[in-house]
Amino acid sequence: MSDIILLGQNFLALFMESAPWLLLGLLVAGVMHELVPVSFLEKHMGSASFGSISKAAIIGAPLPLCSCGVIPAALGLRRSGASKSSTISFLVSTPETGVDSVSVSYALLGPLYAIVRPVAAVVSAIYAGLMVRFFAERNELTVQSEPVPASATSSCCSTKAKPEVVKKPEDKTQCCDSDPTHQHDHNVPRKSSQVAKVLSYASGKLLEDIVVWLLIGLALAAAIKTWVPTDFLTQWGDGVVAMLVMALIGIPMYICATASTPLAVGFLAAGLSPGAVLVFLMAGPATNVSTMGMIKQEMGARTLVLYLFSVISASIGFGYALNYLVSSFSLSSMIKTASHVHEHGAGVQIIYGLCAILLAGLMLRLGVKKLQQYRHNHEQHSACCG
Repeated sequence: MSDIILLGQNFLALFMESAPWLLLGLLVAGVMHELVPVSFLEKHMGSASFGSISKAAIIGAPLPLCSCGVIPAALGLRRSGASKSSTISFLVSTPETGVDSVSVSYALLGPLYAIVRPVAAVVSAIYAGLMVRFFAERNELTVQSEPVPASATSSCCSTKAKPEVVKKPEDKTQCCDSDPTHQHDHNVPRKSSQVAKVLSYASGKLLEDIVVWLLIGLALAAAIKTWVPTDFLTQWGDGVVAMLVMALIGIPMYICATASTPLAVGFLAAGLSPGAVLVFLMAGPATNVSTMGMIKQEMGARTLVLYLFSVISASIGFGYALNYLVSSFSLSSMIKTASHVHEHGAGVQIIYGLCAILLAGLMLRLGVKKLQQYRHNHEQHSACCG
């Protein structure tokens, strides 16, 4: 029973820690979806070129979005015209580093990690984007270049239409239609209307798309925090085994770059090599169950496999490189090993709590709306098609 209570406490702590960043990510995604012109995204991130992939990595690196906040932001980018490779590049670089995590890394881990982390984030993001470009997008680009005849068939009991081309909304409604497709209109002059659309899209469609994987990821991270002892992580010491263990432990965890830094301090103090700790600092924030679920849903299983392979191989490669640099150039003095515990002040804790309440309320509201919509659609379908 005590373990169950501890599991619940860890889940609530993780939920509260991630709530403000997730809300920020939803807001950023809503702004990008409604206010950023599609032509801008197509110009800078719409292609699968090396330049677009690099821009996505560089744009994402300084953003203060963690592994939870980057999901809706990346989803908004993808649905607004960004290519798969650019989206993956953004997904890797953004949670791995940020202006906040660099400052925390300098304070807790020393200047070496403050330099290595952003560099590793950008390089690994470009590498992941290129992997997706060469092994997932090349065949798709060939298929997409061929003309596809449009289908205009519809019926009373149709379930879902394919929105291949964005057209002006029509007033036609059908008895058994499913959710209407969101229509872009970036030329609306009324700012109040645009703000309403931003908030509606962020708290509605986007949150709906990620809420299940978000809760699964938080639950799994809480389980790892509850039942995986620290000794299990630190007993491997140095070498490829330690790095693989840290990568496999970090992948499902729901932790942001800033929150992972105090854990890294503990791992260093417990005897893990600097390279193995770097693997955790890269793989932990860059990946989690929620992100993996979103990638599979939006971009396919092949892209997910390439994403995971890229993150793991890049983090291990940088881990070996860091160990080599530390041993060859005597850089251990640039790494802090003293234990520091990061805690929020009372005022900040109140803000985190309010954000958690707001997020829980939005989730509950979404659940009630989905239940009402399901009942309505079921009754309508029975009346029309029964």
